[in-house]
Amino acid sequence: MKTTEIPKDGLEGLKQNWTNDAVSGFLVFLLALPLSLGIAKASEFPPAMGVLTAMIGGLFVSIFAGSRLTIKGPAAGLITICAGAVTEMGGGTEGWKLALGVIVVASLIQIVFGWLKFGSLSDFFPHSAVHGMLAAIGLIIFSKQIHVLLGIDPATLKGKEPIELFEMIPHSLMNEDPRVTMVGIISLIIIFGLPFIKGKLFKKVPAPVIVLLVTIPLAWIMDFKHTEPAFDMVKIGEFWGEIGINANFSMIGTFVFWKYVIMFLFVNSLESLLTVKAIDGLDPWKRISNPNKDLMAVGAGNALAGLLGGLPMISEVARSSANINFGARTRWSNFFHGFFLLVAMLLFIPVIEMIPNTALAALLIAVGYRLASPNEFFKTYKIGSEQLVIFIITIIVTVSTDLLVGVGAGILMKFVFHILNGVSFRNLFKAKYEFSHQGDEYFIKVKESAIFSNLIGFKKAFSTIDHSKKITVDFSDAHLLDHSFMEYLHHMEDECAHAGGSVVSVGFDRFKPFSNHPLAARKYSPDNVNKLEIKLSPRQLELRKFAENNDWSFFPQKVKISIKYKDFPIQNGNKIPYEENTLGKYVEAGKLESSDITLQEGARHSQSEIQMTILQVSETDLLIPDFALEPEGLFSKLFEGVLGKDIDFYNHPVFSKKYYLRGQNEDQIRSYFTENIIQFLENREEMHIECHRNRLIFYKKRDLLNPSEILYIAKFAEEFLSILQNKEA
Repeated sequence: MKTTEIPKDGLEGLKQNWTNDAVSGFLVFLLALPLSLGIAKASEFPPAMGVLTAMIGGLFVSIFAGSRLTIKGPAAGLITICAGAVTEMGGGTEGWKLALGVIVVASLIQIVFGWLKFGSLSDFFPHSAVHGMLAAIGLIIFSKQIHVLLGIDPATLKGKEPIELFEMIPHSLMNEDPRVTMVGIISLIIIFGLPFIKGKLFKKVPAPVIVLLVTIPLAWIMDFKHTEPAFDMVKIGEFWGEIGINANFSMIGTFVFWKYVIMFLFVNSLESLLTVKAIDGLDPWKRISNPNKDLMAVGAGNALAGLLGGLPMISEVARSSANINFGARTRWSNFFHGFFLLVAMLLFIPVIEMIPNTALAALLIAVGYRLASPNEFFKTYKIGSEQLVIFIITIIVTVSTDLLVGVGAGILMKFVFHILNGVSFRNLFKAKYEFSHQGDEYFIKVKESAIFSNLIGFKKAFSTIDHSKKITVDFSDAHLLDHSFMEYLHHMEDECAHAGGSVVSVGFDRFKPFSNHPLAARKYSPDNVNKLEIKLSPRQLELRKFAENNDWSFFPQKVKISIKYKDFPIQNGNKIPYEENTLGKYVEAGKLESSDITLQEGARHSQSEIQMTILQVSETDLLIPDFALEPEGLFSKLFEGVLGKDIDFYNHPVFSKKYYLRGQNEDQIRSYFTENIIQFLENREEMHIECHRNRLIFYKKRDLLNPSEILYIAKFAEEFLSILQNKEA
């Protein structure tokens, strides 16, 4: 809530936001350093070359990138391709250099793709197939890194297929190195246990940092350098001496060379474009990236990294999500992350070589788990059982063969489902619609089917429309809308709402969704017209009873919201796409509205959802300055310079110690927080209060509230409003 003004770009942006971006860049650097080392080692590259890629992604690509808040660097999604390329091209130093030639050629094609504006082609690939591919990569990463965590010599794993590596796990367990395994298990406990520790500080500190702070001293105490084999420790060697023109193009005329060119080009471009789109949704200022410009910048970075010896880079989703949460404002946070990596490689190589490889294996196992966790299967199933089938088929074929065949199998299965649901062959790739406009209102009438393979045609239609106007989308002549189209429509609704326009959908009641998920595919069903069936959950029954007993209105349905909480600090770096179980009541000062909201943190496979209850006060005549008030803790003290200055009242030390108060106009806030307001807050339970444009929100915790807690927070809000009214009177 430091400011709602859109941050400037370029050198002006550096001057304006360098504090925020430097702090965020430093924290992302702490996250990126161990991951870059681990990803490079798992990819059969020299470990430090992962850091080289991240340095280039920060220092070079950030200057030309088409996105503001993404972090460029090596990614776990490319481990299997890199390792496969090195192995198939002979392994060792020679295989590494031949793989670099593949990366350079793929990068040059990637630049051409961006120049030809192929960025929108990422929409052609169904999300269930892409997520299935990533889940398969997660399983492949686990199949190898579990052996490294147990202290098994990586040389014994070379050339093994994923299924063979899984079969070897019992043998590795029987022959594990107890001391190495202990350090690896401690690392896993830290990574998976940290999210369960309460406190904002623990949620913000990257787990890899704590892993290094614990495992480096452990390895030093147990003297790993002298008592364990060399393969159990990170080896940097002559890093600066190895940097040069390392790419070898001597296999450019072979099938295997071009097979990996296609693989790199496909996965690298797709992952980058999808991440840029997802991070745009988390941008507090809702800036829209230029995907084609970003693709060219990533291609240029990949070409430079490939020539010098580094891995290919993408816009990495976990580090980009963390970048937003750490308070980044411009592309300079990516630059600073690269700068701090450069400093580390200049000054701290001896310290880096104290990292045990089992700790890096634990980090990669956690990444693999995140890609292929049971939650990914459950989330896919919630969207629709047909999505789960595509997801699982993609995983099975990818693990059994390779990435391209796996994704191809997923796409083929998606086509089979669409054809079985009545999509004609001519409609598979051609979008059918009627377009018209009347004054400031635009009309799009969708014909037949709107699916992933013809989505580009619908995107072209929407791109010609001013998003600040009203757009009516009529589905009365359509018979199938798939998940990809529903997700795009959802994205369009958000874009238009933030631009001042709106998207109105007509004819949705004719469709029967494949599941209860708001973005599930849906098919025309004659029996569904004018049919509305609501089955209340136990929580909804409890809230309905509460509403009846306390004279509140109650609306249980889950509805999409776009701008209700826009510019409130709670949504900065997060998304609030839905609310449900809305309780409403008018009081003397305005309208109270309690809702269960879905708060999405992170993006794509790094996304987590929190269900919480929040109370909003609107329709009030009070004139209140924008502010954010939250219980003060160690996190707010450490990040005060980034989040905004803490406005303390020296005559009220209890309040100043209890609460962290911030806002753009300090003088207005100081004059507004009178003695009565401060005393009220001092004498009540801690509460989060945010105000924006004379609307207030209150919440106690990031969790659902029971009826008695809702009643308390409503009473708290009424009393608070009463004091504000008396002040103005």
